[in-house]
Amino acid sequence: MDTINRDSLACDLMEAIRPDVDAYVLDRILKQPLKRNWFFEERNGNCRLMADLASQLAETTSMWARLVAPLAEWTVKAIASTTKVGITTPATRLTQNHKREIRGGSSFGVSKSSVTLQNVCRDCGTPIINANEKCRVCSTKESKQRLTKIATQGRVISRSSNAQAKRSETQIANQMNIREWSASNQPSWLTAEFYVEKIKPQISSLSCSSITSQLAVSRGYAGEIRQGRVPHPRHWQTLAKILRLSE
Repeated sequence: MDTINRDSLACDLMEAIRPDVDAYVLDRILKQPLKRNWFFEERNGNCRLMADLASQLAETTSMWARLVAPLAEWTVKAIASTTKVGITTPATRLTQNHKREIRGGSSFGVSKSSVTLQNVCRDCGTPIINANEKCRVCSTKESKQRLTKIATQGRVISRSSNAQAKRSETQIANQMNIREWSASNQPSWLTAEFYVEKIKPQISSLSCSSITSQLAVSRGYAGEIRQGRVPHPRHWQTLAKILRLSE
C-alpha cells in the first residue's frame, strides 16, 4: 500500500519487467562468481552492496529504462483517458513514439527479449565471446596444473609392481613370437624393398587404433610405425593385407 515518501507507482511499473530482471540476476549468478568484497554485512544481519558491485549494476539502468518506458507511457495514457482534462494523446517523452509516427517509422513497443549478461571468465572476469567458462589464459593454467597432476600419477602407476608385471609379460610374449617366426614363412614378394616402396608410404593413412588392434601392439608402437619406424618383419604381411597390397 501507499506509504509516505514511497514511489508506489514507479515500483508497480517495475514489477512488469521483473521476469527480465530475474533472468539477468540468475544469468549473472550462473556465469560470474560472487566476490566477498562486493558485500558488507551489518550487525543487524542486513547485507549491503559495496561500491564495486553497485557501480556494475548501475550500468544496466539504461536497459531497464528502455524496457519499462512503453509500460510507463501506456499507464499515463490509461490514466489520462479517465480524467476530464481531455488529453487523449499524452506526450511520449520516453519512447518518442509520436515523432516516430510523424516521420513514418514504427513505434517503440515493449521488448520481449530478456537482457543477457556478457559471458566472462570465472577466474579473472575477462569477457569471453564463446560459451566457455574460462578465458584462454586461465584455461591454459588450469590445463597445465591438471596435466602435471595426471603425469605425476601416471609415473607412480607405471612404476608399480602390477605395471612392471604386465610389461614383463608383454616382453616375454613378444620374444616368444619373434623366436617362433621364421623368414621362410614370409611370401617371396614381401621383401624389405617392397615394404619401403609400397607399404611404408601408405602407413600414415591407417589410424593408430587399427594398427594396434591388427598387430596386437601398443598405441605408442603403432604411432612410431605411422611416423616411419619399420616394424618387425612378422608384421609386414598383416600391414600389406590391411592396405590391400599383394604381389
